[in-house]
Amino acid sequence: MDLKKTNAPVTSVTYDRNEIDAPTGNIYEAISVISRRAEQINTDIRRELVDKLEEFATFNDSLEEIFENKEQIEVSKFYEKLPKPHALAVQEWLNDKIYYRNTEDDEKNS
Repeated sequence: MDLKKTNAPVTSVTYDRNEIDAPTGNIYEAISVISRRAEQINTDIRRELVDKLEEFATFNDSLEEIFENKEQIEVSKFYEKLPKPHALAVQEWLNDKIYYRNTEDDEKNS
């Protein structure tokens, strides 16, 4: 996922309920799918951030010394300005980029 190319809103947006539940026909099922995708996005972003920040880590025994690293600060600021994971997930949902299936329907058809 390329976070620089996303067009998800950074601020709160009101969505039409009918747009959200159109693919499933059930608002609760749609919200459930979106929330699961948001958790996946959050995990990916967190893992990516930790990996980048570990590059700047300096290990020392003294708690009194604090080092400021400009690159580390820039990386942190970039991730702070990103849209929230739920906004990214809603954007993916509305653009039909999330694959989902209902396992209960699969069991009925078997």
